[in-house]
Amino acid sequence: MEQNKPLVVCSGLTKNYGSFTALKNLDLNLERGRFIGLLGPNGSGKTTTIKLLNGLLQPTSGMITVDGAQPGRYTHSIVSYLPDRAYLSDWMKITDVIDFFSDFYRDFDRVKAIEMFKTLRISPLDRLKTLSKGTKEKVQLILTMSRRAQLYVLDEPIAGVDPAARDYILNTILANYSEDASVLLSTHLIADIERVLDEVVFLKDGEMVLHESVDTIREEHGKSVDMLFREVFAC
Repeated sequence: MEQNKPLVVCSGLTKNYGSFTALKNLDLNLERGRFIGLLGPNGSGKTTTIKLLNGLLQPTSGMITVDGAQPGRYTHSIVSYLPDRAYLSDWMKITDVIDFFSDFYRDFDRVKAIEMFKTLRISPLDRLKTLSKGTKEKVQLILTMSRRAQLYVLDEPIAGVDPAARDYILNTILANYSEDASVLLSTHLIADIERVLDEVVFLKDGEMVLHESVDTIREEHGKSVDMLFREVFAC
């Protein structure tokens, strides 16, 4: 870990799907100890960026590094990723998923996970197929945040849950990442997360149109992030 260098560096990062450009020439540095909103409408390139960061896609051109390394075995050990869809098998019990994460990730804090499940009154013997969609999303979030990672990448973690659950999820995220780690959170529900953000990245049609601290947006634009977003994207 090189504390004085950016945690994430994107240089000319481009991803094409045939003739369609999903991400175009992205230059972006993300520092440690920051809560970053990756914001934009559907089709703006958010999920493509996240998949490139996690090594699930290969760039057409340009480069992305995390802690100085290209996505691969090392970065998988320091990045905790929550995808935007369910990925656990319904037959599994909570005890099974805890065992799975304990075996797969050396930085997984089993005690922390069990405590969070207890707080939510989710029994270790519950099977995933018996849980509601919102509760399943909480299960996946708890597993993600129970790792002692350097970077937490959360793709739409609050999209499918009710407003009360969103508060729980945001508080869980805030309480469970260390000061020298960063959180990169993709969402279109900006008003719900604005209070926790340090900085934002706006993507539009695969290009970055803004990367600013939330304080700068409020001081220089005199607007909330949500208001500026609506102006930029004419929502």
